[in-house]
Parts: sequence; structure tokens; C-alpha cells
Amino acid sequence: MTTTEDGRRPLITVLGASGFIGSAVVSALARRPVRLRLVSRRAGTPAPAGESVRARTEVVRTDLGVPGALAEAAAGSDAVIHLVAHTTGTGNWRAAGSDPSARHLNEGLVHELIDAVRAEGRPGPPPVVLFAGTAHSPGAAPPTEPYRLQKLAAERALAEATADGVLRGVTLQLTTVFGDSPGASAGAGRGVVSAMIRRALAGLPLTMWHDGGVERDLLYVRDAADAFPAALDHAAGLAGRSWAVGSGAAEPFGGVLRTIAELVSLHTGRPPVPVVTVEPPAYATAADFQHVRVDPGPFGSVTGWRPGAVLRDALDRTIRKETS
Repeated sequence: MTTTEDGRRPLITVLGASGFIGSAVVSALARRPVRLRLVSRRAGTPAPAGESVRARTEVVRTDLGVPGALAEAAAGSDAVIHLVAHTTGTGNWRAAGSDPSARHLNEGLVHELIDAVRAEGRPGPPPVVLFAGTAHSPGAAPPTEPYRLQKLAAERALAEATADGVLRGVTLQLTTVFGDSPGASAGAGRGVVSAMIRRALAGLPLTMWHDGGVERDLLYVRDAADAFPAALDHAAGLAGRSWAVGSGAAEPFGGVLRTIAELVSLHTGRPPVPVVTVEPPAYATAADFQHVRVDPGPFGSVTGWRPGAVLRDALDRTIRKETS
């Protein structure tokens, strides 16, 4: 998506633009001749800068939890990239079931967006809505965690709105995203990989709740970010469905932790921290002990997107950012 049918620059609104994934998506889109509206709750969200930037950018600071804020932020958009999700201050999604604002942010905002697009009634092709969902292995047991159930409900709402002709909704079901996100500060990374890197840098043991054989598909944040422009360019072929986006190479988590310990040792000059198995906490769920293996091939066959990162190299770059 670089021009609209009438030849003007399309307006792409990024919700959650200052977040870990959002800042990487903005960096990828900034190289295009588009208009970017960066929506964030945080003050001081930086606009992209540099010789490679071709986008015209506006920054909107707003709280999307306030009624009407989303409709105003998305007004006039040719595409909306929805990267908002509820977490605690430590990035833990497990509190989603007990926090009353969680369902609104994880699911309710999608319904608000659908209603806003329907009410706006713009002429021409329906706007594209890209939603960041959560990957799960084919054939795995249905999720029971509130966070995952809320995200799945949002996916279904987008698919129904697409069938009704309101918008063109596409869900990218991302695996575990990690890395050195462009535009994000050191320490901004969310998820288990970032948490374990910080533990290793602090000299603490790396803990797991199993024997290390549970496999995880780890997706480098810059590969994840590149999937969103690719989806915009091929929205017609993707609309109405959910697509797995991952590295396609699930790794035993114990081996990942040992690689982190080794790389941190090389950076710090200290001996590698131990990798140990501990008793799972009370909040652990069945999903914590299931493999996550996805096939990004169908998404790639439509869009041409391919993950390019080598895991060890990407972990090393992530550690470098954490120590910068």
C-alpha cells in the first residue's frame, strides 16, 4: 500500500506505535511514501527520522480506554494496524483475567474500531485492519487463558466484519517476539526471552518449569515488523482470515536459555549463569508445557514475506542492546 485509488498517499494509523513491536512496525513503514498517524498513550513518542524516511508523520497522544478516543484516532484511515494489548507493568499477560480494563483493550477496542468504521461510512474500498494476534500450534488444546480467549474473540469479530463488507480484517498470529526493536529503548523488550536476558545480565539463574524440551518458535522483532507492510500490500488475498507468522523453526527452550547464558558470558566476561528447572508457579497453565510450532509458509506464499534472522545472531544483537 503506497498509493490509494485516487493517487494520494494512504493514511496508515498505528495503534500502540510506541510499544515494542509498534516502534519496529513504524520504522518499517517510515521508508514508504505514506502518511503515518502514530497513536500512543505515552508522551514524547518520537517521529521517525533519517535519510531513509519517506513517510509524513503525525503523532497523536491519547488514552484509547476513553470512550470515543479510538474513533477519533482512526478517522479517515485507509489502514489501521492494531498493536494494543493489555499487560501489567512487567509485560505479564496473565493478569488479563483479573484486570477489568483487560477485556476492553484486548477485545473491546476491536469492536469499537468496527463500529467506528461502520459509522464513518467512507466511500471506496473498505479500510484494512491488521490485528496482532497470538499464535498457537495446529491441533493444540483450545486455550483457556482469558488473554488468549479475548484475542481470539477479537479475531472472530474482525472476520465477521470482513464478511459483512465493513472492513478488510487480517490477523497476524505472532509467535514469541523478541529482539532489539528500532526506536525502542533498552529494556523495552517484553516476553520471556527479554526477561531471561536481563536475569543473565544480573547474574541470576535462568529458570524453566520443565526439562527444557518444550519447543518455542521465536520470532525476531524486525522480521515480525516486516510482516505488517507485507500484509498491507496483499490485504486483498489475506482479508477475513488469521495467518501464522513465526520463524518456522521451533527450538527446545532449554537450549535457547543455554545460548543466552553463553552469549551473556561472552559480553560480560563472567561465567555463564546456570540454567535450572524449578517448580511451576500456581498461575502456570497447560499452554506453558505445550510446544508452539507454526508454519508461516501460507502467509509467505501470499505475501512473499520470509523470516531472515538467525536465532543466535538475533539473540546476540538483543543482548548488545540491553547492555548499551
